[in-house]
Amino acid sequence: MRDTEKQIQIFSTFTNNKTKKIILNKDKVVSYLNVIQDFESLTRIKNQIYIFQNNIQNTKSDKLGFLNISSNGGTIELQFEYLNNELKQILETQTLERTKYYLSRLLKSLSEIKTGKINDINLNRWKEYGDIITDSLWKLDKRDNSGAHIGTYWGNFIPQIPNQLLKRYTKKCDWVLDTFLGSGTTLIECKRLGRNGIGIELQPNVVQIASELISKEKNTYDVKTQIINADSTQLNYKDELKKIGINSIQFLIMHPPYHDIIKFSNDEKDLSNAKSTEVFLEMLGNVIENTYPILEKGRYFALVIGDKYSKGEWIPLGFYCMQEVLKRDYKLKSVIVKNFEETKGKMNQKELWRYRALVGGFYIFKHEYIFLFKK
Repeated sequence: MRDTEKQIQIFSTFTNNKTKKIILNKDKVVSYLNVIQDFESLTRIKNQIYIFQNNIQNTKSDKLGFLNISSNGGTIELQFEYLNNELKQILETQTLERTKYYLSRLLKSLSEIKTGKINDINLNRWKEYGDIITDSLWKLDKRDNSGAHIGTYWGNFIPQIPNQLLKRYTKKCDWVLDTFLGSGTTLIECKRLGRNGIGIELQPNVVQIASELISKEKNTYDVKTQIINADSTQLNYKDELKKIGINSIQFLIMHPPYHDIIKFSNDEKDLSNAKSTEVFLEMLGNVIENTYPILEKGRYFALVIGDKYSKGEWIPLGFYCMQEVLKRDYKLKSVIVKNFEETKGKMNQKELWRYRALVGGFYIFKHEYIFLFKK
């Protein structure tokens, strides 16, 4: 086996943990890589990369101080797998020009941070964000029930949806508004990711449930969460923001009832009690209208909604709702289809629903839409 092949094999077994983090001494690592970038020998560069690999395996093998973090020194925190893949790619190159290109790219990713206006994603290390979905079809097997999340509240979010959206369309300390809070899924994710959150919920008993669950989630980033017991179709949002001490929000998310598929209460203000599809759309339109002024221009609004089946007819509720948003001068950015295997309504009833579909001539609902808009 050639030396380079052996080096690649050694480092490929370095870690199997995709989420493992490594903290490096920034000054020493950048300085070391800058020096070897000037070498004009392909073999010499790869040998130095191999030395670098050996030193960052653990503190005992670190003879050059890459893992020696001083109290006043700068640090680099990154995923081990990302660094592993970048170094492996350098070792696999066949030309000096390509080797220097990959080495230069690695140096840039370690020394420069490049983020956009709407999120904290470092685009110089975009490969590190393998957990963020960029496809328009989301296939999710089951909900995340970790931490304070529960799956017992009917019609609640699966946490992966706000988790993905907050990572893509918000920064730490941004303000997020959920106008149909339910059991508090969005605000739990806000606490996990370091976003401030406001939730509107109509039913006092559900407010109590949400408050208890949200309080159980650790507040690592010391963010603020505010629950307002009110009718989201009539609320004066500007006044509520003033009470909190802010003028606008940076992300808006709505997961309303899918009309009358699930009855959440007997309250006539509840969208699940709307007397017709037209009345439901009018009520939802009021929420969209009233929240439009408080969302910052250039920021995003996500509407999570599904269709319904009534009296032998498929009602394209999702697209009706999409049109309600587009009436309010929003720009449609994406239509995401979320396929979900486990649903509370159909749990342990797959055979029954298959029979119903065959008899009724329809297809079983396994998806819902995430409409993404930009103001």
